[in-house]
Amino acid sequence: MLRLPRLLNLVSTAYLQYRARDTKMQFEFVKDMPRAAHTDMPIDISFLLGKMVFVWMIMLLFPVILSNLVYEKQQKLRTIMKMHGLGDVTYWTISHCYFLLLSLLYMFFLVFFGSCAGIKLFTLNDYRVQFVVYFAYMNLQISFAFLMATYFSNVRTASVVAYLFTIGSGYFGEYLFRPIFEDMSLSRSWTTLMEFFPPFSLYRIVYEFSPPPSPLYRTDFSGLHWGDLGDGKNGMKDILIIMALEWATFLLLTFFLDEFGTLRNGIRKMASVCHSSVDGSSQASQKQTIQLQEFEYSVEMDRTDVLREREIVEQLLQESDGSYSVICDNLKKVYHAKDGNPEKIAVTELSLYMQRGQCFGILGPNGAGKTSLISMLTGFTKPTSGTAYINGMDIRSDMGKIYTGIGVCPQFDLLWETLTGREHLLFYGRLKNLRCAALDRAVEQSLKNVRLFDGGVADKRVAEYSGGMKRRLSVAISLIGDPKVVYMDEPSSGLDPASRRALWNAVMSAKQNTAIILTTHSMEEAEALCDRIGIMVNGSLQCIGNSKELKAKYGGTYVLTVTTAAAEEEVVEQLVRSLCPAANRVYRISGTQKFEMPKQGLRISQVFHAMQHAKTWLNISAWGLSDATLEDAFIKVASESDISSL
Repeated sequence: MLRLPRLLNLVSTAYLQYRARDTKMQFEFVKDMPRAAHTDMPIDISFLLGKMVFVWMIMLLFPVILSNLVYEKQQKLRTIMKMHGLGDVTYWTISHCYFLLLSLLYMFFLVFFGSCAGIKLFTLNDYRVQFVVYFAYMNLQISFAFLMATYFSNVRTASVVAYLFTIGSGYFGEYLFRPIFEDMSLSRSWTTLMEFFPPFSLYRIVYEFSPPPSPLYRTDFSGLHWGDLGDGKNGMKDILIIMALEWATFLLLTFFLDEFGTLRNGIRKMASVCHSSVDGSSQASQKQTIQLQEFEYSVEMDRTDVLREREIVEQLLQESDGSYSVICDNLKKVYHAKDGNPEKIAVTELSLYMQRGQCFGILGPNGAGKTSLISMLTGFTKPTSGTAYINGMDIRSDMGKIYTGIGVCPQFDLLWETLTGREHLLFYGRLKNLRCAALDRAVEQSLKNVRLFDGGVADKRVAEYSGGMKRRLSVAISLIGDPKVVYMDEPSSGLDPASRRALWNAVMSAKQNTAIILTTHSMEEAEALCDRIGIMVNGSLQCIGNSKELKAKYGGTYVLTVTTAAAEEEVVEQLVRSLCPAANRVYRISGTQKFEMPKQGLRISQVFHAMQHAKTWLNISAWGLSDATLEDAFIKVASESDISSL
């Protein structure tokens, strides 16, 4: 009121000078009209902070939710959960409930402490109204984070974008939405249209909840009460309807994009399904003809054991024998050309079968297609053609049911860094329907089998585990719950000999009622665990059989190693060729020579007698005779396949 007399003096003097010249009137004192006394602050703290700050505070959970979702996506944690039986609907429902509970607790403490501090934004409005409005917005914010998570695959990028979005939303609400909302010359439909953007809906909520900036303005404001929700002036009813519609729309879009990746892919897949339902019979006949032609072409290239495997698979498919856990029928995977790279055939027309209680080992060099095969069988990638049946269920249409009965140990450890080993096993054990005492017993036994029970290791966070300990935990996760089929992609990589032996024992005890598919580079591991072994090269199965059959067929030689003086190398070579004219020298350095001698027509006694006699007139310091190993058979098959592919 100190400046009011000066303003009145200026106005009165201007008026008097307009009516009569040289006339002035001075007001020395002007008193305000008496009003009721106010015990509270003349200016509320929420007015000092501004509505933009409260928008930021409420939206602060959006980057947290988005980062957590993208983290599980980036680390492929959701993929491994899905492979162990966690369905898509269950995953999104649990995530939504978890983040909703977190959001409600956050808002409860925000309103509670704000009310204790006397902030009128919280004290003037009915708490029931605040609960309904904040509950609706938190659901909308979570569903919006779900939708945004489908577009990100990196946590850092998602976090930066989320925080920029939060900060920008506050500024846009303050300097774009508010001027348009307060402009009475514009139609209210513009305001309603802008409120379809979730942050603008939040800004409108904060705006309507906010008290007047000073008792001099809007002195009749007493907050929003339950009966005011239907009042069209505050717009709360329209905002609640908009948020409910957006919440349902965002969830549906999330499910759609999560299933198909993009809108274009979803439309293409739905169109292909509709098209196949119209002329499915003609396509099936064409496909059968193409597969028959490909099979006839590949007969000349395949080996007899692989052909016999295909014949057994075709017979099993006709008989529908339920005792076979895994049946692969002409599986093929082709990665299409991208970024100038040529088309890559990862798996070519692979057919095999597995019974329960067997361990099938897949050997092959890097890039042979082992991981691609596991990825197709676990539903991580779709086969280009062909299919596989897991316990009688088709991987093309029944993966949701298949996941409940399989275990997976991926090539790379997919674990939560903040959880302990015991917590991992408890979680995955519950996914396998283990409960109470049965779950505790299974967890304890699994920890003991992989040597993670002693020394309190089981209760340490995985972030403190070494690489070998993480690998053992991944194996334990794949075996818990007695799954019917288990896939292990190089399970013993990075393990010390003692841990590797303990892991082998765990696998051997688990395979009694389980079919296990195992990929490895260790020939010793394949011989110790696998009942049958298949060697893959360039995406195709080159041979199949047990260890003895493969060594007899592809490594049918004896290996003779002789060490003499360098001057006697030629004499030793002549001696060996006198025993076996077809001998082949494969190694020679500093007097040590290694010869491969075919088993046909050669007796071991002859070799021993000749070498004992040669030691009397030759300076032989060491010699040895060994049978061919699985590694020799593998190298031979791989080299022959590489030559034939040139």
